[in-house]
Amino acid sequence: MSQNDPSLNNKSTTSNGLAGLIRAAGAILAISYPVLALSTGVRAIYQIVEGDPTNSPWLSLLAATFYTIATIGFVKQPRPEPKNSKKREPGRLRRSLLFSWYDRITAPQAWRISMGILVIESFMTLLVGTLSYVAPDLLGRNVWTHFGADYGYFPLIQPLLGLAWLIHPETLRVYGLKK
Repeated sequence: MSQNDPSLNNKSTTSNGLAGLIRAAGAILAISYPVLALSTGVRAIYQIVEGDPTNSPWLSLLAATFYTIATIGFVKQPRPEPKNSKKREPGRLRRSLLFSWYDRITAPQAWRISMGILVIESFMTLLVGTLSYVAPDLLGRNVWTHFGADYGYFPLIQPLLGLAWLIHPETLRVYGLKK
């Protein structure tokens, strides 16, 4: 085959386009997960302050915690260094102790953390979503009620998209889990 073979160029273009789409999905999840964490956390605090007698504020708070932890893997994506870039010297201000733990997490560890949390989150969404139809008074209204209907079903769709993104071969290569 010659280098001018159109089928080779088409495959390369498709591969690059797919890789770009996958990178974009990771970036979108890195933004949407913290937003969902914030909204469910605020909902939980509001329900606690209002004195909601059900378990719903605590389930929403648990969900907000899961969303925050899952964000680690989406934010900690290894990024290729631009060509001809100079190494930046660390700034004079040291990072606060609050975020120093984040620097010690490797990309594969972040991937594993997010994978585990997304599996648990998917299970909880399905469990609570099912229970909200079977026994609606048992858990009250929370982020996972009716599979996340109050949130446009994002609590159901988002972890499934996140899992699909995490197990995609391109993502595994970027995180150093597959060659």
